[in-house]
Amino acid sequence: MSHHPHIGRARGSLLLSLAVGIALLVAACGSTAPSASPSSTTAAPSASPSSATPGPSASVDSAAIYDAIESQVAEIRGLKATRPVDRQIISADELRAMLTKEYDEETPPAYVAATERLYKALGLIPADASLRDVTLDLLGGGVAGFYRNDQGKLYVISKTGAPGAAERFYFAHEYDHALQDQNFTVFKDQDGILDQGDRILARQAIYEGDATLTMALWAAANLNQAELLQIVGISADPETAAVLARTPAILRAPLEFPYTTGFGYVQAANATGGWGAVDDFYKRMPESTEQILHPETYAAGEAPVKVTMPSDLATRLGTGWTVPLQDTFGELQIGIWLREAGVASDAANAAAAGWGGDRLAVMQGPGDAWAVAIRTAWDTDRDAQEFERSLATAFAKARGVARVLPGVGGTTRWVIVADGPATQGLVTKALGLAG
Repeated sequence: MSHHPHIGRARGSLLLSLAVGIALLVAACGSTAPSASPSSTTAAPSASPSSATPGPSASVDSAAIYDAIESQVAEIRGLKATRPVDRQIISADELRAMLTKEYDEETPPAYVAATERLYKALGLIPADASLRDVTLDLLGGGVAGFYRNDQGKLYVISKTGAPGAAERFYFAHEYDHALQDQNFTVFKDQDGILDQGDRILARQAIYEGDATLTMALWAAANLNQAELLQIVGISADPETAAVLARTPAILRAPLEFPYTTGFGYVQAANATGGWGAVDDFYKRMPESTEQILHPETYAAGEAPVKVTMPSDLATRLGTGWTVPLQDTFGELQIGIWLREAGVASDAANAAAAGWGGDRLAVMQGPGDAWAVAIRTAWDTDRDAQEFERSLATAFAKARGVARVLPGVGGTTRWVIVADGPATQGLVTKALGLAG
C-alpha cells in the first residue's frame, strides 16, 4: 500500500503490505511514504535468541528460493523485470524503527496536527489520541512487507530470518510491486502528492489489488495445505487483532480498502479480460474511490466534480490564520465518517453514494482557534438532502459547534465545524456563505 504522512493517504516511496485479512483471500481461492535516510534501511535483520542468524549455505538457499519466487510471480503476472530487485529480510523491531524514522523525519508536523484536528473535530478519533502514535501502532502491528520504489528494493518482515511460508507469501506480493514499478509509472506519478487523498486511495486499490491477486494465485500454485493454513493463522494473530480493535475506523478502513475492495475490483477485471485488462488500469487510473466502489462510474468515465476552496482563505480570515491542510475526503471516507458518527450503516452508505466531489480545509487561528470546512457536491438535489439529513445524527459526535450550509436546494452542502460560534461566524463570512 502507499503510505502517506497520515494513514490511508499516499506519497513517495514506501509500499506497505498488510498482514491483516489478506490470508483469508488465499483461503477463499504494508506505497508510498517519505524516503528514509540510507542508514535506516541497511541494518541486518535481528535474530531472536532462539533463532541463530542463517549461515552462508542457508543464505544461498534462501536466495535461490526467493529467485524462484521472482520467476514464478513474473510468469503469473505476465510482466518482465527490467532490472534486478534488491531484497532484505528484517525484524518487526526494525520495521517499527524504520517507520518511526520515516514518519518523524519526513512528515510535516503542521500537517499531522491539522489532520489530527480534522479527525477530532468530526469525532473520529478520541479527544486525547495522538495521530502519530495511533498510526505507528497500526503500521507496526499490521505490516508484513514493503517495497521502496525510490530504492528499487523490497523488505519482508520475519521472526526467524528464514524463508517460511509467510515470508514467501508476502515476498510474492512485494515482488509484484517491483514489477509494477518497472513496467508502469503509477508510483512516480503520485510522488509528493499531499492533497488528493481520495484519488490516491483509488490508485492504491489498483496496485494493491493487483499485488494481492498475484500473491493469492502464487500461493494457490506453490504452497501446500499446511502452509496455506499457516498463512490463514496470521490473520487470527491476537496481537494483530488487538491492534486493529483499538484503531479508529477512519485510519483502519482506508488502509484495508485497497487489499479488500481493491482485490475484488482487480479480480473482476482479470476474470473477464485477463491481465491485459488489469494493465489497462495503469493507462487510465481511477480518479476517486467512487469509481472503485461503483465500477460502472469508472467504465463511464464519470470523473469527480472539481470542488475548490478560496485560494486566499487564510487572508480572508485575518491576521494569524493559516490553512495547514486541504484535501479531498471522497465517498469512502465520508461513508466511514457517517457510520462512525452513529448513522445506520445502510443509511450512511446510501448518503455517501450520492457523492460528486468535495474539498476540505483545516484552519488554525490565534489563541488556538480552529475550524474545519468541507464543501461537498452531490449528484442530485435529493442526494444533497439525504447527506444533510444524515448530518443531524453525525453532528452529535462532532467536537465544537457544527452546522450545514446553505441547506436549501441545490447540490452543494458546506459543513462547518469550529471551536465556537465566533470562529464559526468568522469562517462562514470568509467563505461567503449566508447565515
